[in-house]
Amino acid sequence: MLIEDGQLIDKTAEYVRQTLQGAEAGHDWWHIQRVWNNAKLIGRQEAVDMLVVELAALLHDIADSKFYGGDEEIGPEMAGLFLRSIDTDAAIVEHVQQIIRNMSFKASFEKLSFTSPELQVVQDADRLDAIGAIGIARAFTYGGFKNREMHNPDIAPNLNMSKEEYKNTSAPTINHFHEKLLLLKDRMNTSTGKMIAQQRHAFMEQYLEQFYAEWEGLK
Repeated sequence: MLIEDGQLIDKTAEYVRQTLQGAEAGHDWWHIQRVWNNAKLIGRQEAVDMLVVELAALLHDIADSKFYGGDEEIGPEMAGLFLRSIDTDAAIVEHVQQIIRNMSFKASFEKLSFTSPELQVVQDADRLDAIGAIGIARAFTYGGFKNREMHNPDIAPNLNMSKEEYKNTSAPTINHFHEKLLLLKDRMNTSTGKMIAQQRHAFMEQYLEQFYAEWEGLK
């Protein structure tokens, strides 16, 4: 490598911080920092290349397709361009790009073209930020950003969505809990991710119980 691993990570963190200034609050620099921290916590318990894990965690939402007309290649492309600009080893660049392409929930609607222990760590780290107290806050932040209803009892969750239906849904935010967030606990890859997910999942279940009771005027 032409520069030290720590320098690669520092340069990448600064690039992401600058690029995501003004981003929607559920997908901004603070989301990246939380996922980065989660990835370091999980990765230290696994046999993985931590440089790949950290770079992928930092760059995984550099250009989320939902903010770019559904273009699923813009994120990997931007990540690759940046990493090559700081002389990152070509094999690492390719690995990071493959993680970004294959780690999202929507990618799971199709057979994955790639997996690795590093992908599993970053995927768990990202999924943890989608559940629990932070996950609830992010769901309603994005729902507000898209001007969606919080809840509409007349619109049932779609539990058999296709990938295109998932990408294009405009359903109420509460439906997202049933269509994605409550499913994540059982889709964690690592033992650390599974352990943390249990508590966050239970918190969401408790929250939904309270939400529905308040909605009906029962509490």
